[in-house]
Amino acid sequence: MNEAPRQDEDILAPLIFFYGIGSTRPRVTFVEPQDLAEQERGLLVHDKDMTPRLRDFHASEIDLDVAARARIGNYLVRASVLHRHTDGMPVEFGAIGIHLDLLPEEAQKLVLEGLVPFGAILERYQVPHSSHPRGYFRISVDQRLADLLGATSGQILFGRCNELRHGSGRVLADVVEVLPRLV
Repeated sequence: MNEAPRQDEDILAPLIFFYGIGSTRPRVTFVEPQDLAEQERGLLVHDKDMTPRLRDFHASEIDLDVAARARIGNYLVRASVLHRHTDGMPVEFGAIGIHLDLLPEEAQKLVLEGLVPFGAILERYQVPHSSHPRGYFRISVDQRLADLLGATSGQILFGRCNELRHGSGRVLADVVEVLPRLV
């Protein structure tokens, strides 16, 4: 059974972290899935992890570049860009909050190293989890996001807020994902 997407600011918390609480950030407008651009809708509207989806779509392994991170106890928040391994092209900006205590010790180490995308770690360690998209949006990117994604300031991009739940039912991670325009 699908839950109605939440369209309030708490599902944007990882993005708010990236910009800093109280700071100016790009304008996000929540939209229905059918209002997303066609190609982005195909990449965003599903209940699976994004890393394998992006890897399949781009026919390339996906690399991780962490732009910011903070840790409070067993909770890690980071903002990163996923790139195609083949040519370094950015394929996603992601801001994520991860509950490390729900991961095996070796997986925690990889997450903290920040070299492997979270979805690839979940795959590698077969962490039982499910994906629950909470809302879709369009975002007018500022220069900071534009630089990370190879976009232009003011360009409209699309994304989603997703909640990953551990097999135990607990929230494993909250994710905000923004896709660059595909040519």
